[in-house]
Amino acid sequence: MEIRRFGVGHRRPDGPPRTTGVAGQVIHADARGLIAELAFARGASMEPHTNPNTTWFVVIEGGGWVRVGDETARVAAGEAVLWPAGVDHAAWSELSEMRAFVVELAGADDAAARGILESRARQIGPGEGGHDGTGADPAAGPPAGRGEGTLSRPAGEPGEAVAREGEPL
Repeated sequence: MEIRRFGVGHRRPDGPPRTTGVAGQVIHADARGLIAELAFARGASMEPHTNPNTTWFVVIEGGGWVRVGDETARVAAGEAVLWPAGVDHAAWSELSEMRAFVVELAGADDAAARGILESRARQIGPGEGGHDGTGADPAAGPPAGRGEGTLSRPAGEPGEAVAREGEPL
């Protein structure tokens, strides 16, 4: 079992890049995506920016404002806002605090993994496959290793510094 701590006492007070009055804590980050908690003080802001990854901004306490492209809307606890890949977006609070989770998914969509996610695999027919009963083809060589990758970095961000500091991409 793995337990990750976040919330009061576990946030970085300086927050992610391009924010003012925002504290945050990365809960999880790997090649598949990132999950972080953000705490907006009264009058806090996240500057407008784009990201090459699809992101959900999930408000869990308080409320504030979000902008996606040319649209601006008020958000409150219990609402989630989609920040599409490559679209300018921002968030801010005014008279109240706001706490949110950022769920960043690697890439713009799931096109690369769609067959895997939908459990589509080639079925092995009679007489196909290996001679050891596993379905592996000995002539094909050893099975391929696990693929590895990383989240795309926003333009202009120093990748090493951001990853090392553990801040949301």
